[in-house]
Amino acid sequence: MTGGIAAMTGKLGAFYTGQYRNVFLECGYSEAEIEARIRQTWHALFEGDEDTRIYYEAAGDKAYFLDTGNLDVRTEGMSYGMMMAVQMDRKDVFDRLWKWTMDHMYMTDGPHAGYFAWSCSPDGTRNANGPAPDGEEFFAMALLFASHRWEEGSPPFDYGKQARDLLRTCIHKGENGDGFPMWNPDNKLIKFIPDCEYSDPSYHLPHFYELFALYAYTEDRAYWKQAAAASRAYLKISCHPVTGLAPEYAHYDGTPNHDRGYGHFFSDSYRVAGNVGLDWEWFRGDAWEVEEANRLQAFFADKRPDDYRRYTIAGEPFEEKSLHPVGLIATNAMASLAADGPHARANAELLWHTPVRTGERRYYDNCLYMFAMLALSGKYRIWLPE
Repeated sequence: MTGGIAAMTGKLGAFYTGQYRNVFLECGYSEAEIEARIRQTWHALFEGDEDTRIYYEAAGDKAYFLDTGNLDVRTEGMSYGMMMAVQMDRKDVFDRLWKWTMDHMYMTDGPHAGYFAWSCSPDGTRNANGPAPDGEEFFAMALLFASHRWEEGSPPFDYGKQARDLLRTCIHKGENGDGFPMWNPDNKLIKFIPDCEYSDPSYHLPHFYELFALYAYTEDRAYWKQAAAASRAYLKISCHPVTGLAPEYAHYDGTPNHDRGYGHFFSDSYRVAGNVGLDWEWFRGDAWEVEEANRLQAFFADKRPDDYRRYTIAGEPFEEKSLHPVGLIATNAMASLAADGPHARANAELLWHTPVRTGERRYYDNCLYMFAMLALSGKYRIWLPE
């Protein structure tokens, strides 16, 4: 079932009401048109030709998402694909992706045991033996939704236990000197990687943590509730107060982390807008999210997608063009779930009139595109136990 607690007021999010906005319907498109567009998008990514597809089946009832720009398989994409599959009620696709992930990415020894190697070759060979926490948090959420929506099976398809075990590892790893946790135990902020002490604003998913606080192991639930509050507070200090732009990497005090050149608004940062929109839609997380969505949309209102660039968070442009303009269109449209300013409808319309990206760089753009299409049609939902 979707939703949850019965509606009390119209000011509550979808978790409480069970009601999800269909922004495309509000824009005047019919339910049939919207449904067809969702199906077309799924087809392009999962079943389409080589110009659009990013999902590939493999031997042994497995499948992977290909990062077409880097020709590797990432925990980011695998977890995104699983979330798409559970939202679309495609258990077959979900299980294929999860089996590939467990067979090739799951680490059983060394300092990262219990996590997933963030990059592999399409043949399953690991390119790295370190994890990226954005994959782990999406794996956990997708698995919990799967456990609530479908019948569970034997390992690794005992979805709920897999999710709870992973969440426990993410916050308790290192307590016995066996590695590092993915969340800082003191400030409850997600790290960019476990063995660093800074964050990535786009990793912050307070709407997921609210649900982890309900379905993680009992002893871990208070931690996740604290993490949700900490993330909402962190987004406020890492997003620029005028432009709304966030850096790719930021210190725990919210200031941009310019090490290795990632202190500006670029590819990772795009996801902040979508996360803010979805947190508002699901939980009405913080009234600041409305202001943030309005600021972001206002910043881009006079800019053409073919001229999107890297920006300082204060809004100063670099010569470097955006690698993923379609992804930015998608996440700015997702911000319309929270925005109440003059640009909300225009951003949703822009996404509607933008096709999926084709060619070499399509992977990241089209992942964000699919999430935005689901969210703006009211189909990116919370799945709770029957």
